[in-house]
Amino acid sequence: MRIFITDCEGPISKNDNALELAAHYVPQGERFFSVLSAYDDYLAYVEKRAGYKAGDTLRLILPFLKAFGATDKGIEEFSKENILLIAGAPETLRLIRKRMPAYIISTSYAPYIQALCEVTGFPFEATYCTALTLDQYDLPKKEARALRAAASEIVHMPLIEWGEGATGLADLSDSGRKAVERLHRLFWKEIAQMQINRVIEEVDPIGGAAKAAAVRDVLKKTKGDFSDVMYVGDSITDLAALEMVKQGGGLAVSFNGNAYAIQGAKVACVGKDTGIITRVAARFAEGGTTGVMAELPRAGKGASHLGSDAEIGEITPETLPRWIEQSQQFRKEVRGVSIGSLG
Repeated sequence: MRIFITDCEGPISKNDNALELAAHYVPQGERFFSVLSAYDDYLAYVEKRAGYKAGDTLRLILPFLKAFGATDKGIEEFSKENILLIAGAPETLRLIRKRMPAYIISTSYAPYIQALCEVTGFPFEATYCTALTLDQYDLPKKEARALRAAASEIVHMPLIEWGEGATGLADLSDSGRKAVERLHRLFWKEIAQMQINRVIEEVDPIGGAAKAAAVRDVLKKTKGDFSDVMYVGDSITDLAALEMVKQGGGLAVSFNGNAYAIQGAKVACVGKDTGIITRVAARFAEGGTTGVMAELPRAGKGASHLGSDAEIGEITPETLPRWIEQSQQFRKEVRGVSIGSLG
């Protein structure tokens, strides 16, 4: 039995719900989130901080959302009112579910995934996402003032950047190193002493290794094997799951992915709608990974053009740079520059 598993934001929707919540509640919230997202990538990918996983930005921003007035009801209402689907997504999910079991594994907060399931008709019980009940956490007024001041400081920090092979602070620019050192003090010393730090300790985003664990849980439920899985992802939070599925003989697909997803996947798809995913999933349901790969150009020989708005091809050392460039271009066109630039 074949099994289809997909990320949500990117393959199904244009949203980055956490960024949009930050922009809604926090002054200059888009910049605020972008700085913390780059810090998240640094912690997960470069420093490899113990106990930290890609996507944990979703717990780092929660004290600040609370400080600027976010509530469970507010997050739920905002999420429902701001669903932006990739063209064709509901039909793609419907057609795939006719052929094989389908699951969504998303780092997104549960209120957003619930809203998306209502819009698309996808069963919420077939999803994995980040549980959140923000109202249960108390925030003293003194801590709220300190967090609002810290948010103002964060928006003026540079985006942290690094080169290939970076492993720590020594590989950053002076400004990047100072930003990381300040964020280290803020989160792991100052906020760690606050009462609101409970929300950081207790909320567990479904990203990185947690997405890989969710895939294993799906296989336990379905009594399947990695070779039975088609996994679609687009970002650093999917990297561990993509690599695991690829190594297990399944079909690891990057859809309009960033460099992290491209490096972890076996096949790259780019498109302005989900039609290409529908076609690949249909072929996978019939012939598995072997069936899909047999229809692709020979390794290193480029891509199949499916009209002007979609391409597919195998990711090899030779094609990797081309796919990163092409995929990033589609990613920004479809989801916008701000979201498309995130890790």
